[in-house]
Amino acid sequence: MTDARGATRRDGEAPVQHAPGTPCWVSLMVHGPDTARMFYEALFGWEFQPGPQQLGPYVSALLDGREVAGIGLLPPDRHLPLAWTPYFASADVDRTAEAVRSCGGTIGVGPLDAPDAGRLAIGSDPSGAVFGIRQASAHLGTAVTGVPGAPAWNELTTFESERMAKFYASVFGYTEEPELSSGIDYVTLNLEGRPVAAVHGVGNGLPRDRGPHWTTYFTVADLDDAVDHVLRLGGQILTQAQDSAHGRVATVTDPEGARFALLQHPR
Repeated sequence: MTDARGATRRDGEAPVQHAPGTPCWVSLMVHGPDTARMFYEALFGWEFQPGPQQLGPYVSALLDGREVAGIGLLPPDRHLPLAWTPYFASADVDRTAEAVRSCGGTIGVGPLDAPDAGRLAIGSDPSGAVFGIRQASAHLGTAVTGVPGAPAWNELTTFESERMAKFYASVFGYTEEPELSSGIDYVTLNLEGRPVAAVHGVGNGLPRDRGPHWTTYFTVADLDDAVDHVLRLGGQILTQAQDSAHGRVATVTDPEGARFALLQHPR
């Protein structure tokens, strides 16, 4: 679980460009965007600015004036699970969308142009997990990483890792690095030798109300304090804080039930 965005930068600096295949944005569509903004502002210290306007009622979240994520309005007729959706950078969204289809996935939205955001598409892998594809224009995407409140990692939870890892490797050009420990079905997806995402197979342990899904991890300075804030702000704890090889982690939800994870890096 390594913070890797694909652009040359010092921690906290805005990248010039996201290399194709790297996570470049995370977006949340909710029924109550005002409530969501208040929750994430209090939890992460985000500020907000309107836009990109082509995405409807939508705001970009800022840390110290730099973009880290987006929150938009889910149309009332869309009865979909609320979730943070990772977007992966592409040099040609149309070509990447065709690769998604040819490898057994589907494209549900786009490709379409949003002048301030670039060219976008939203698809799903063969197991049904939803992700986005983004070809940047003026709006380059997530501009800060490695600090509290910024996205740190994206991980796919699915039935088994091998087939889904091959799908994403075929679409985005990743190399696969399986976990060698016995009893763990986990594959890290690398790009030019750096880890950018992972696939975790849990068999029948998937939540029935969710199915296969991506989870975005956000960096926090103090996990216990952040978990307490989630509860006080009306969220829920799905998995209690626990130690891992990459730091302390916990899985939580916001007040509308959108899942995400909190990560405190080792000190």
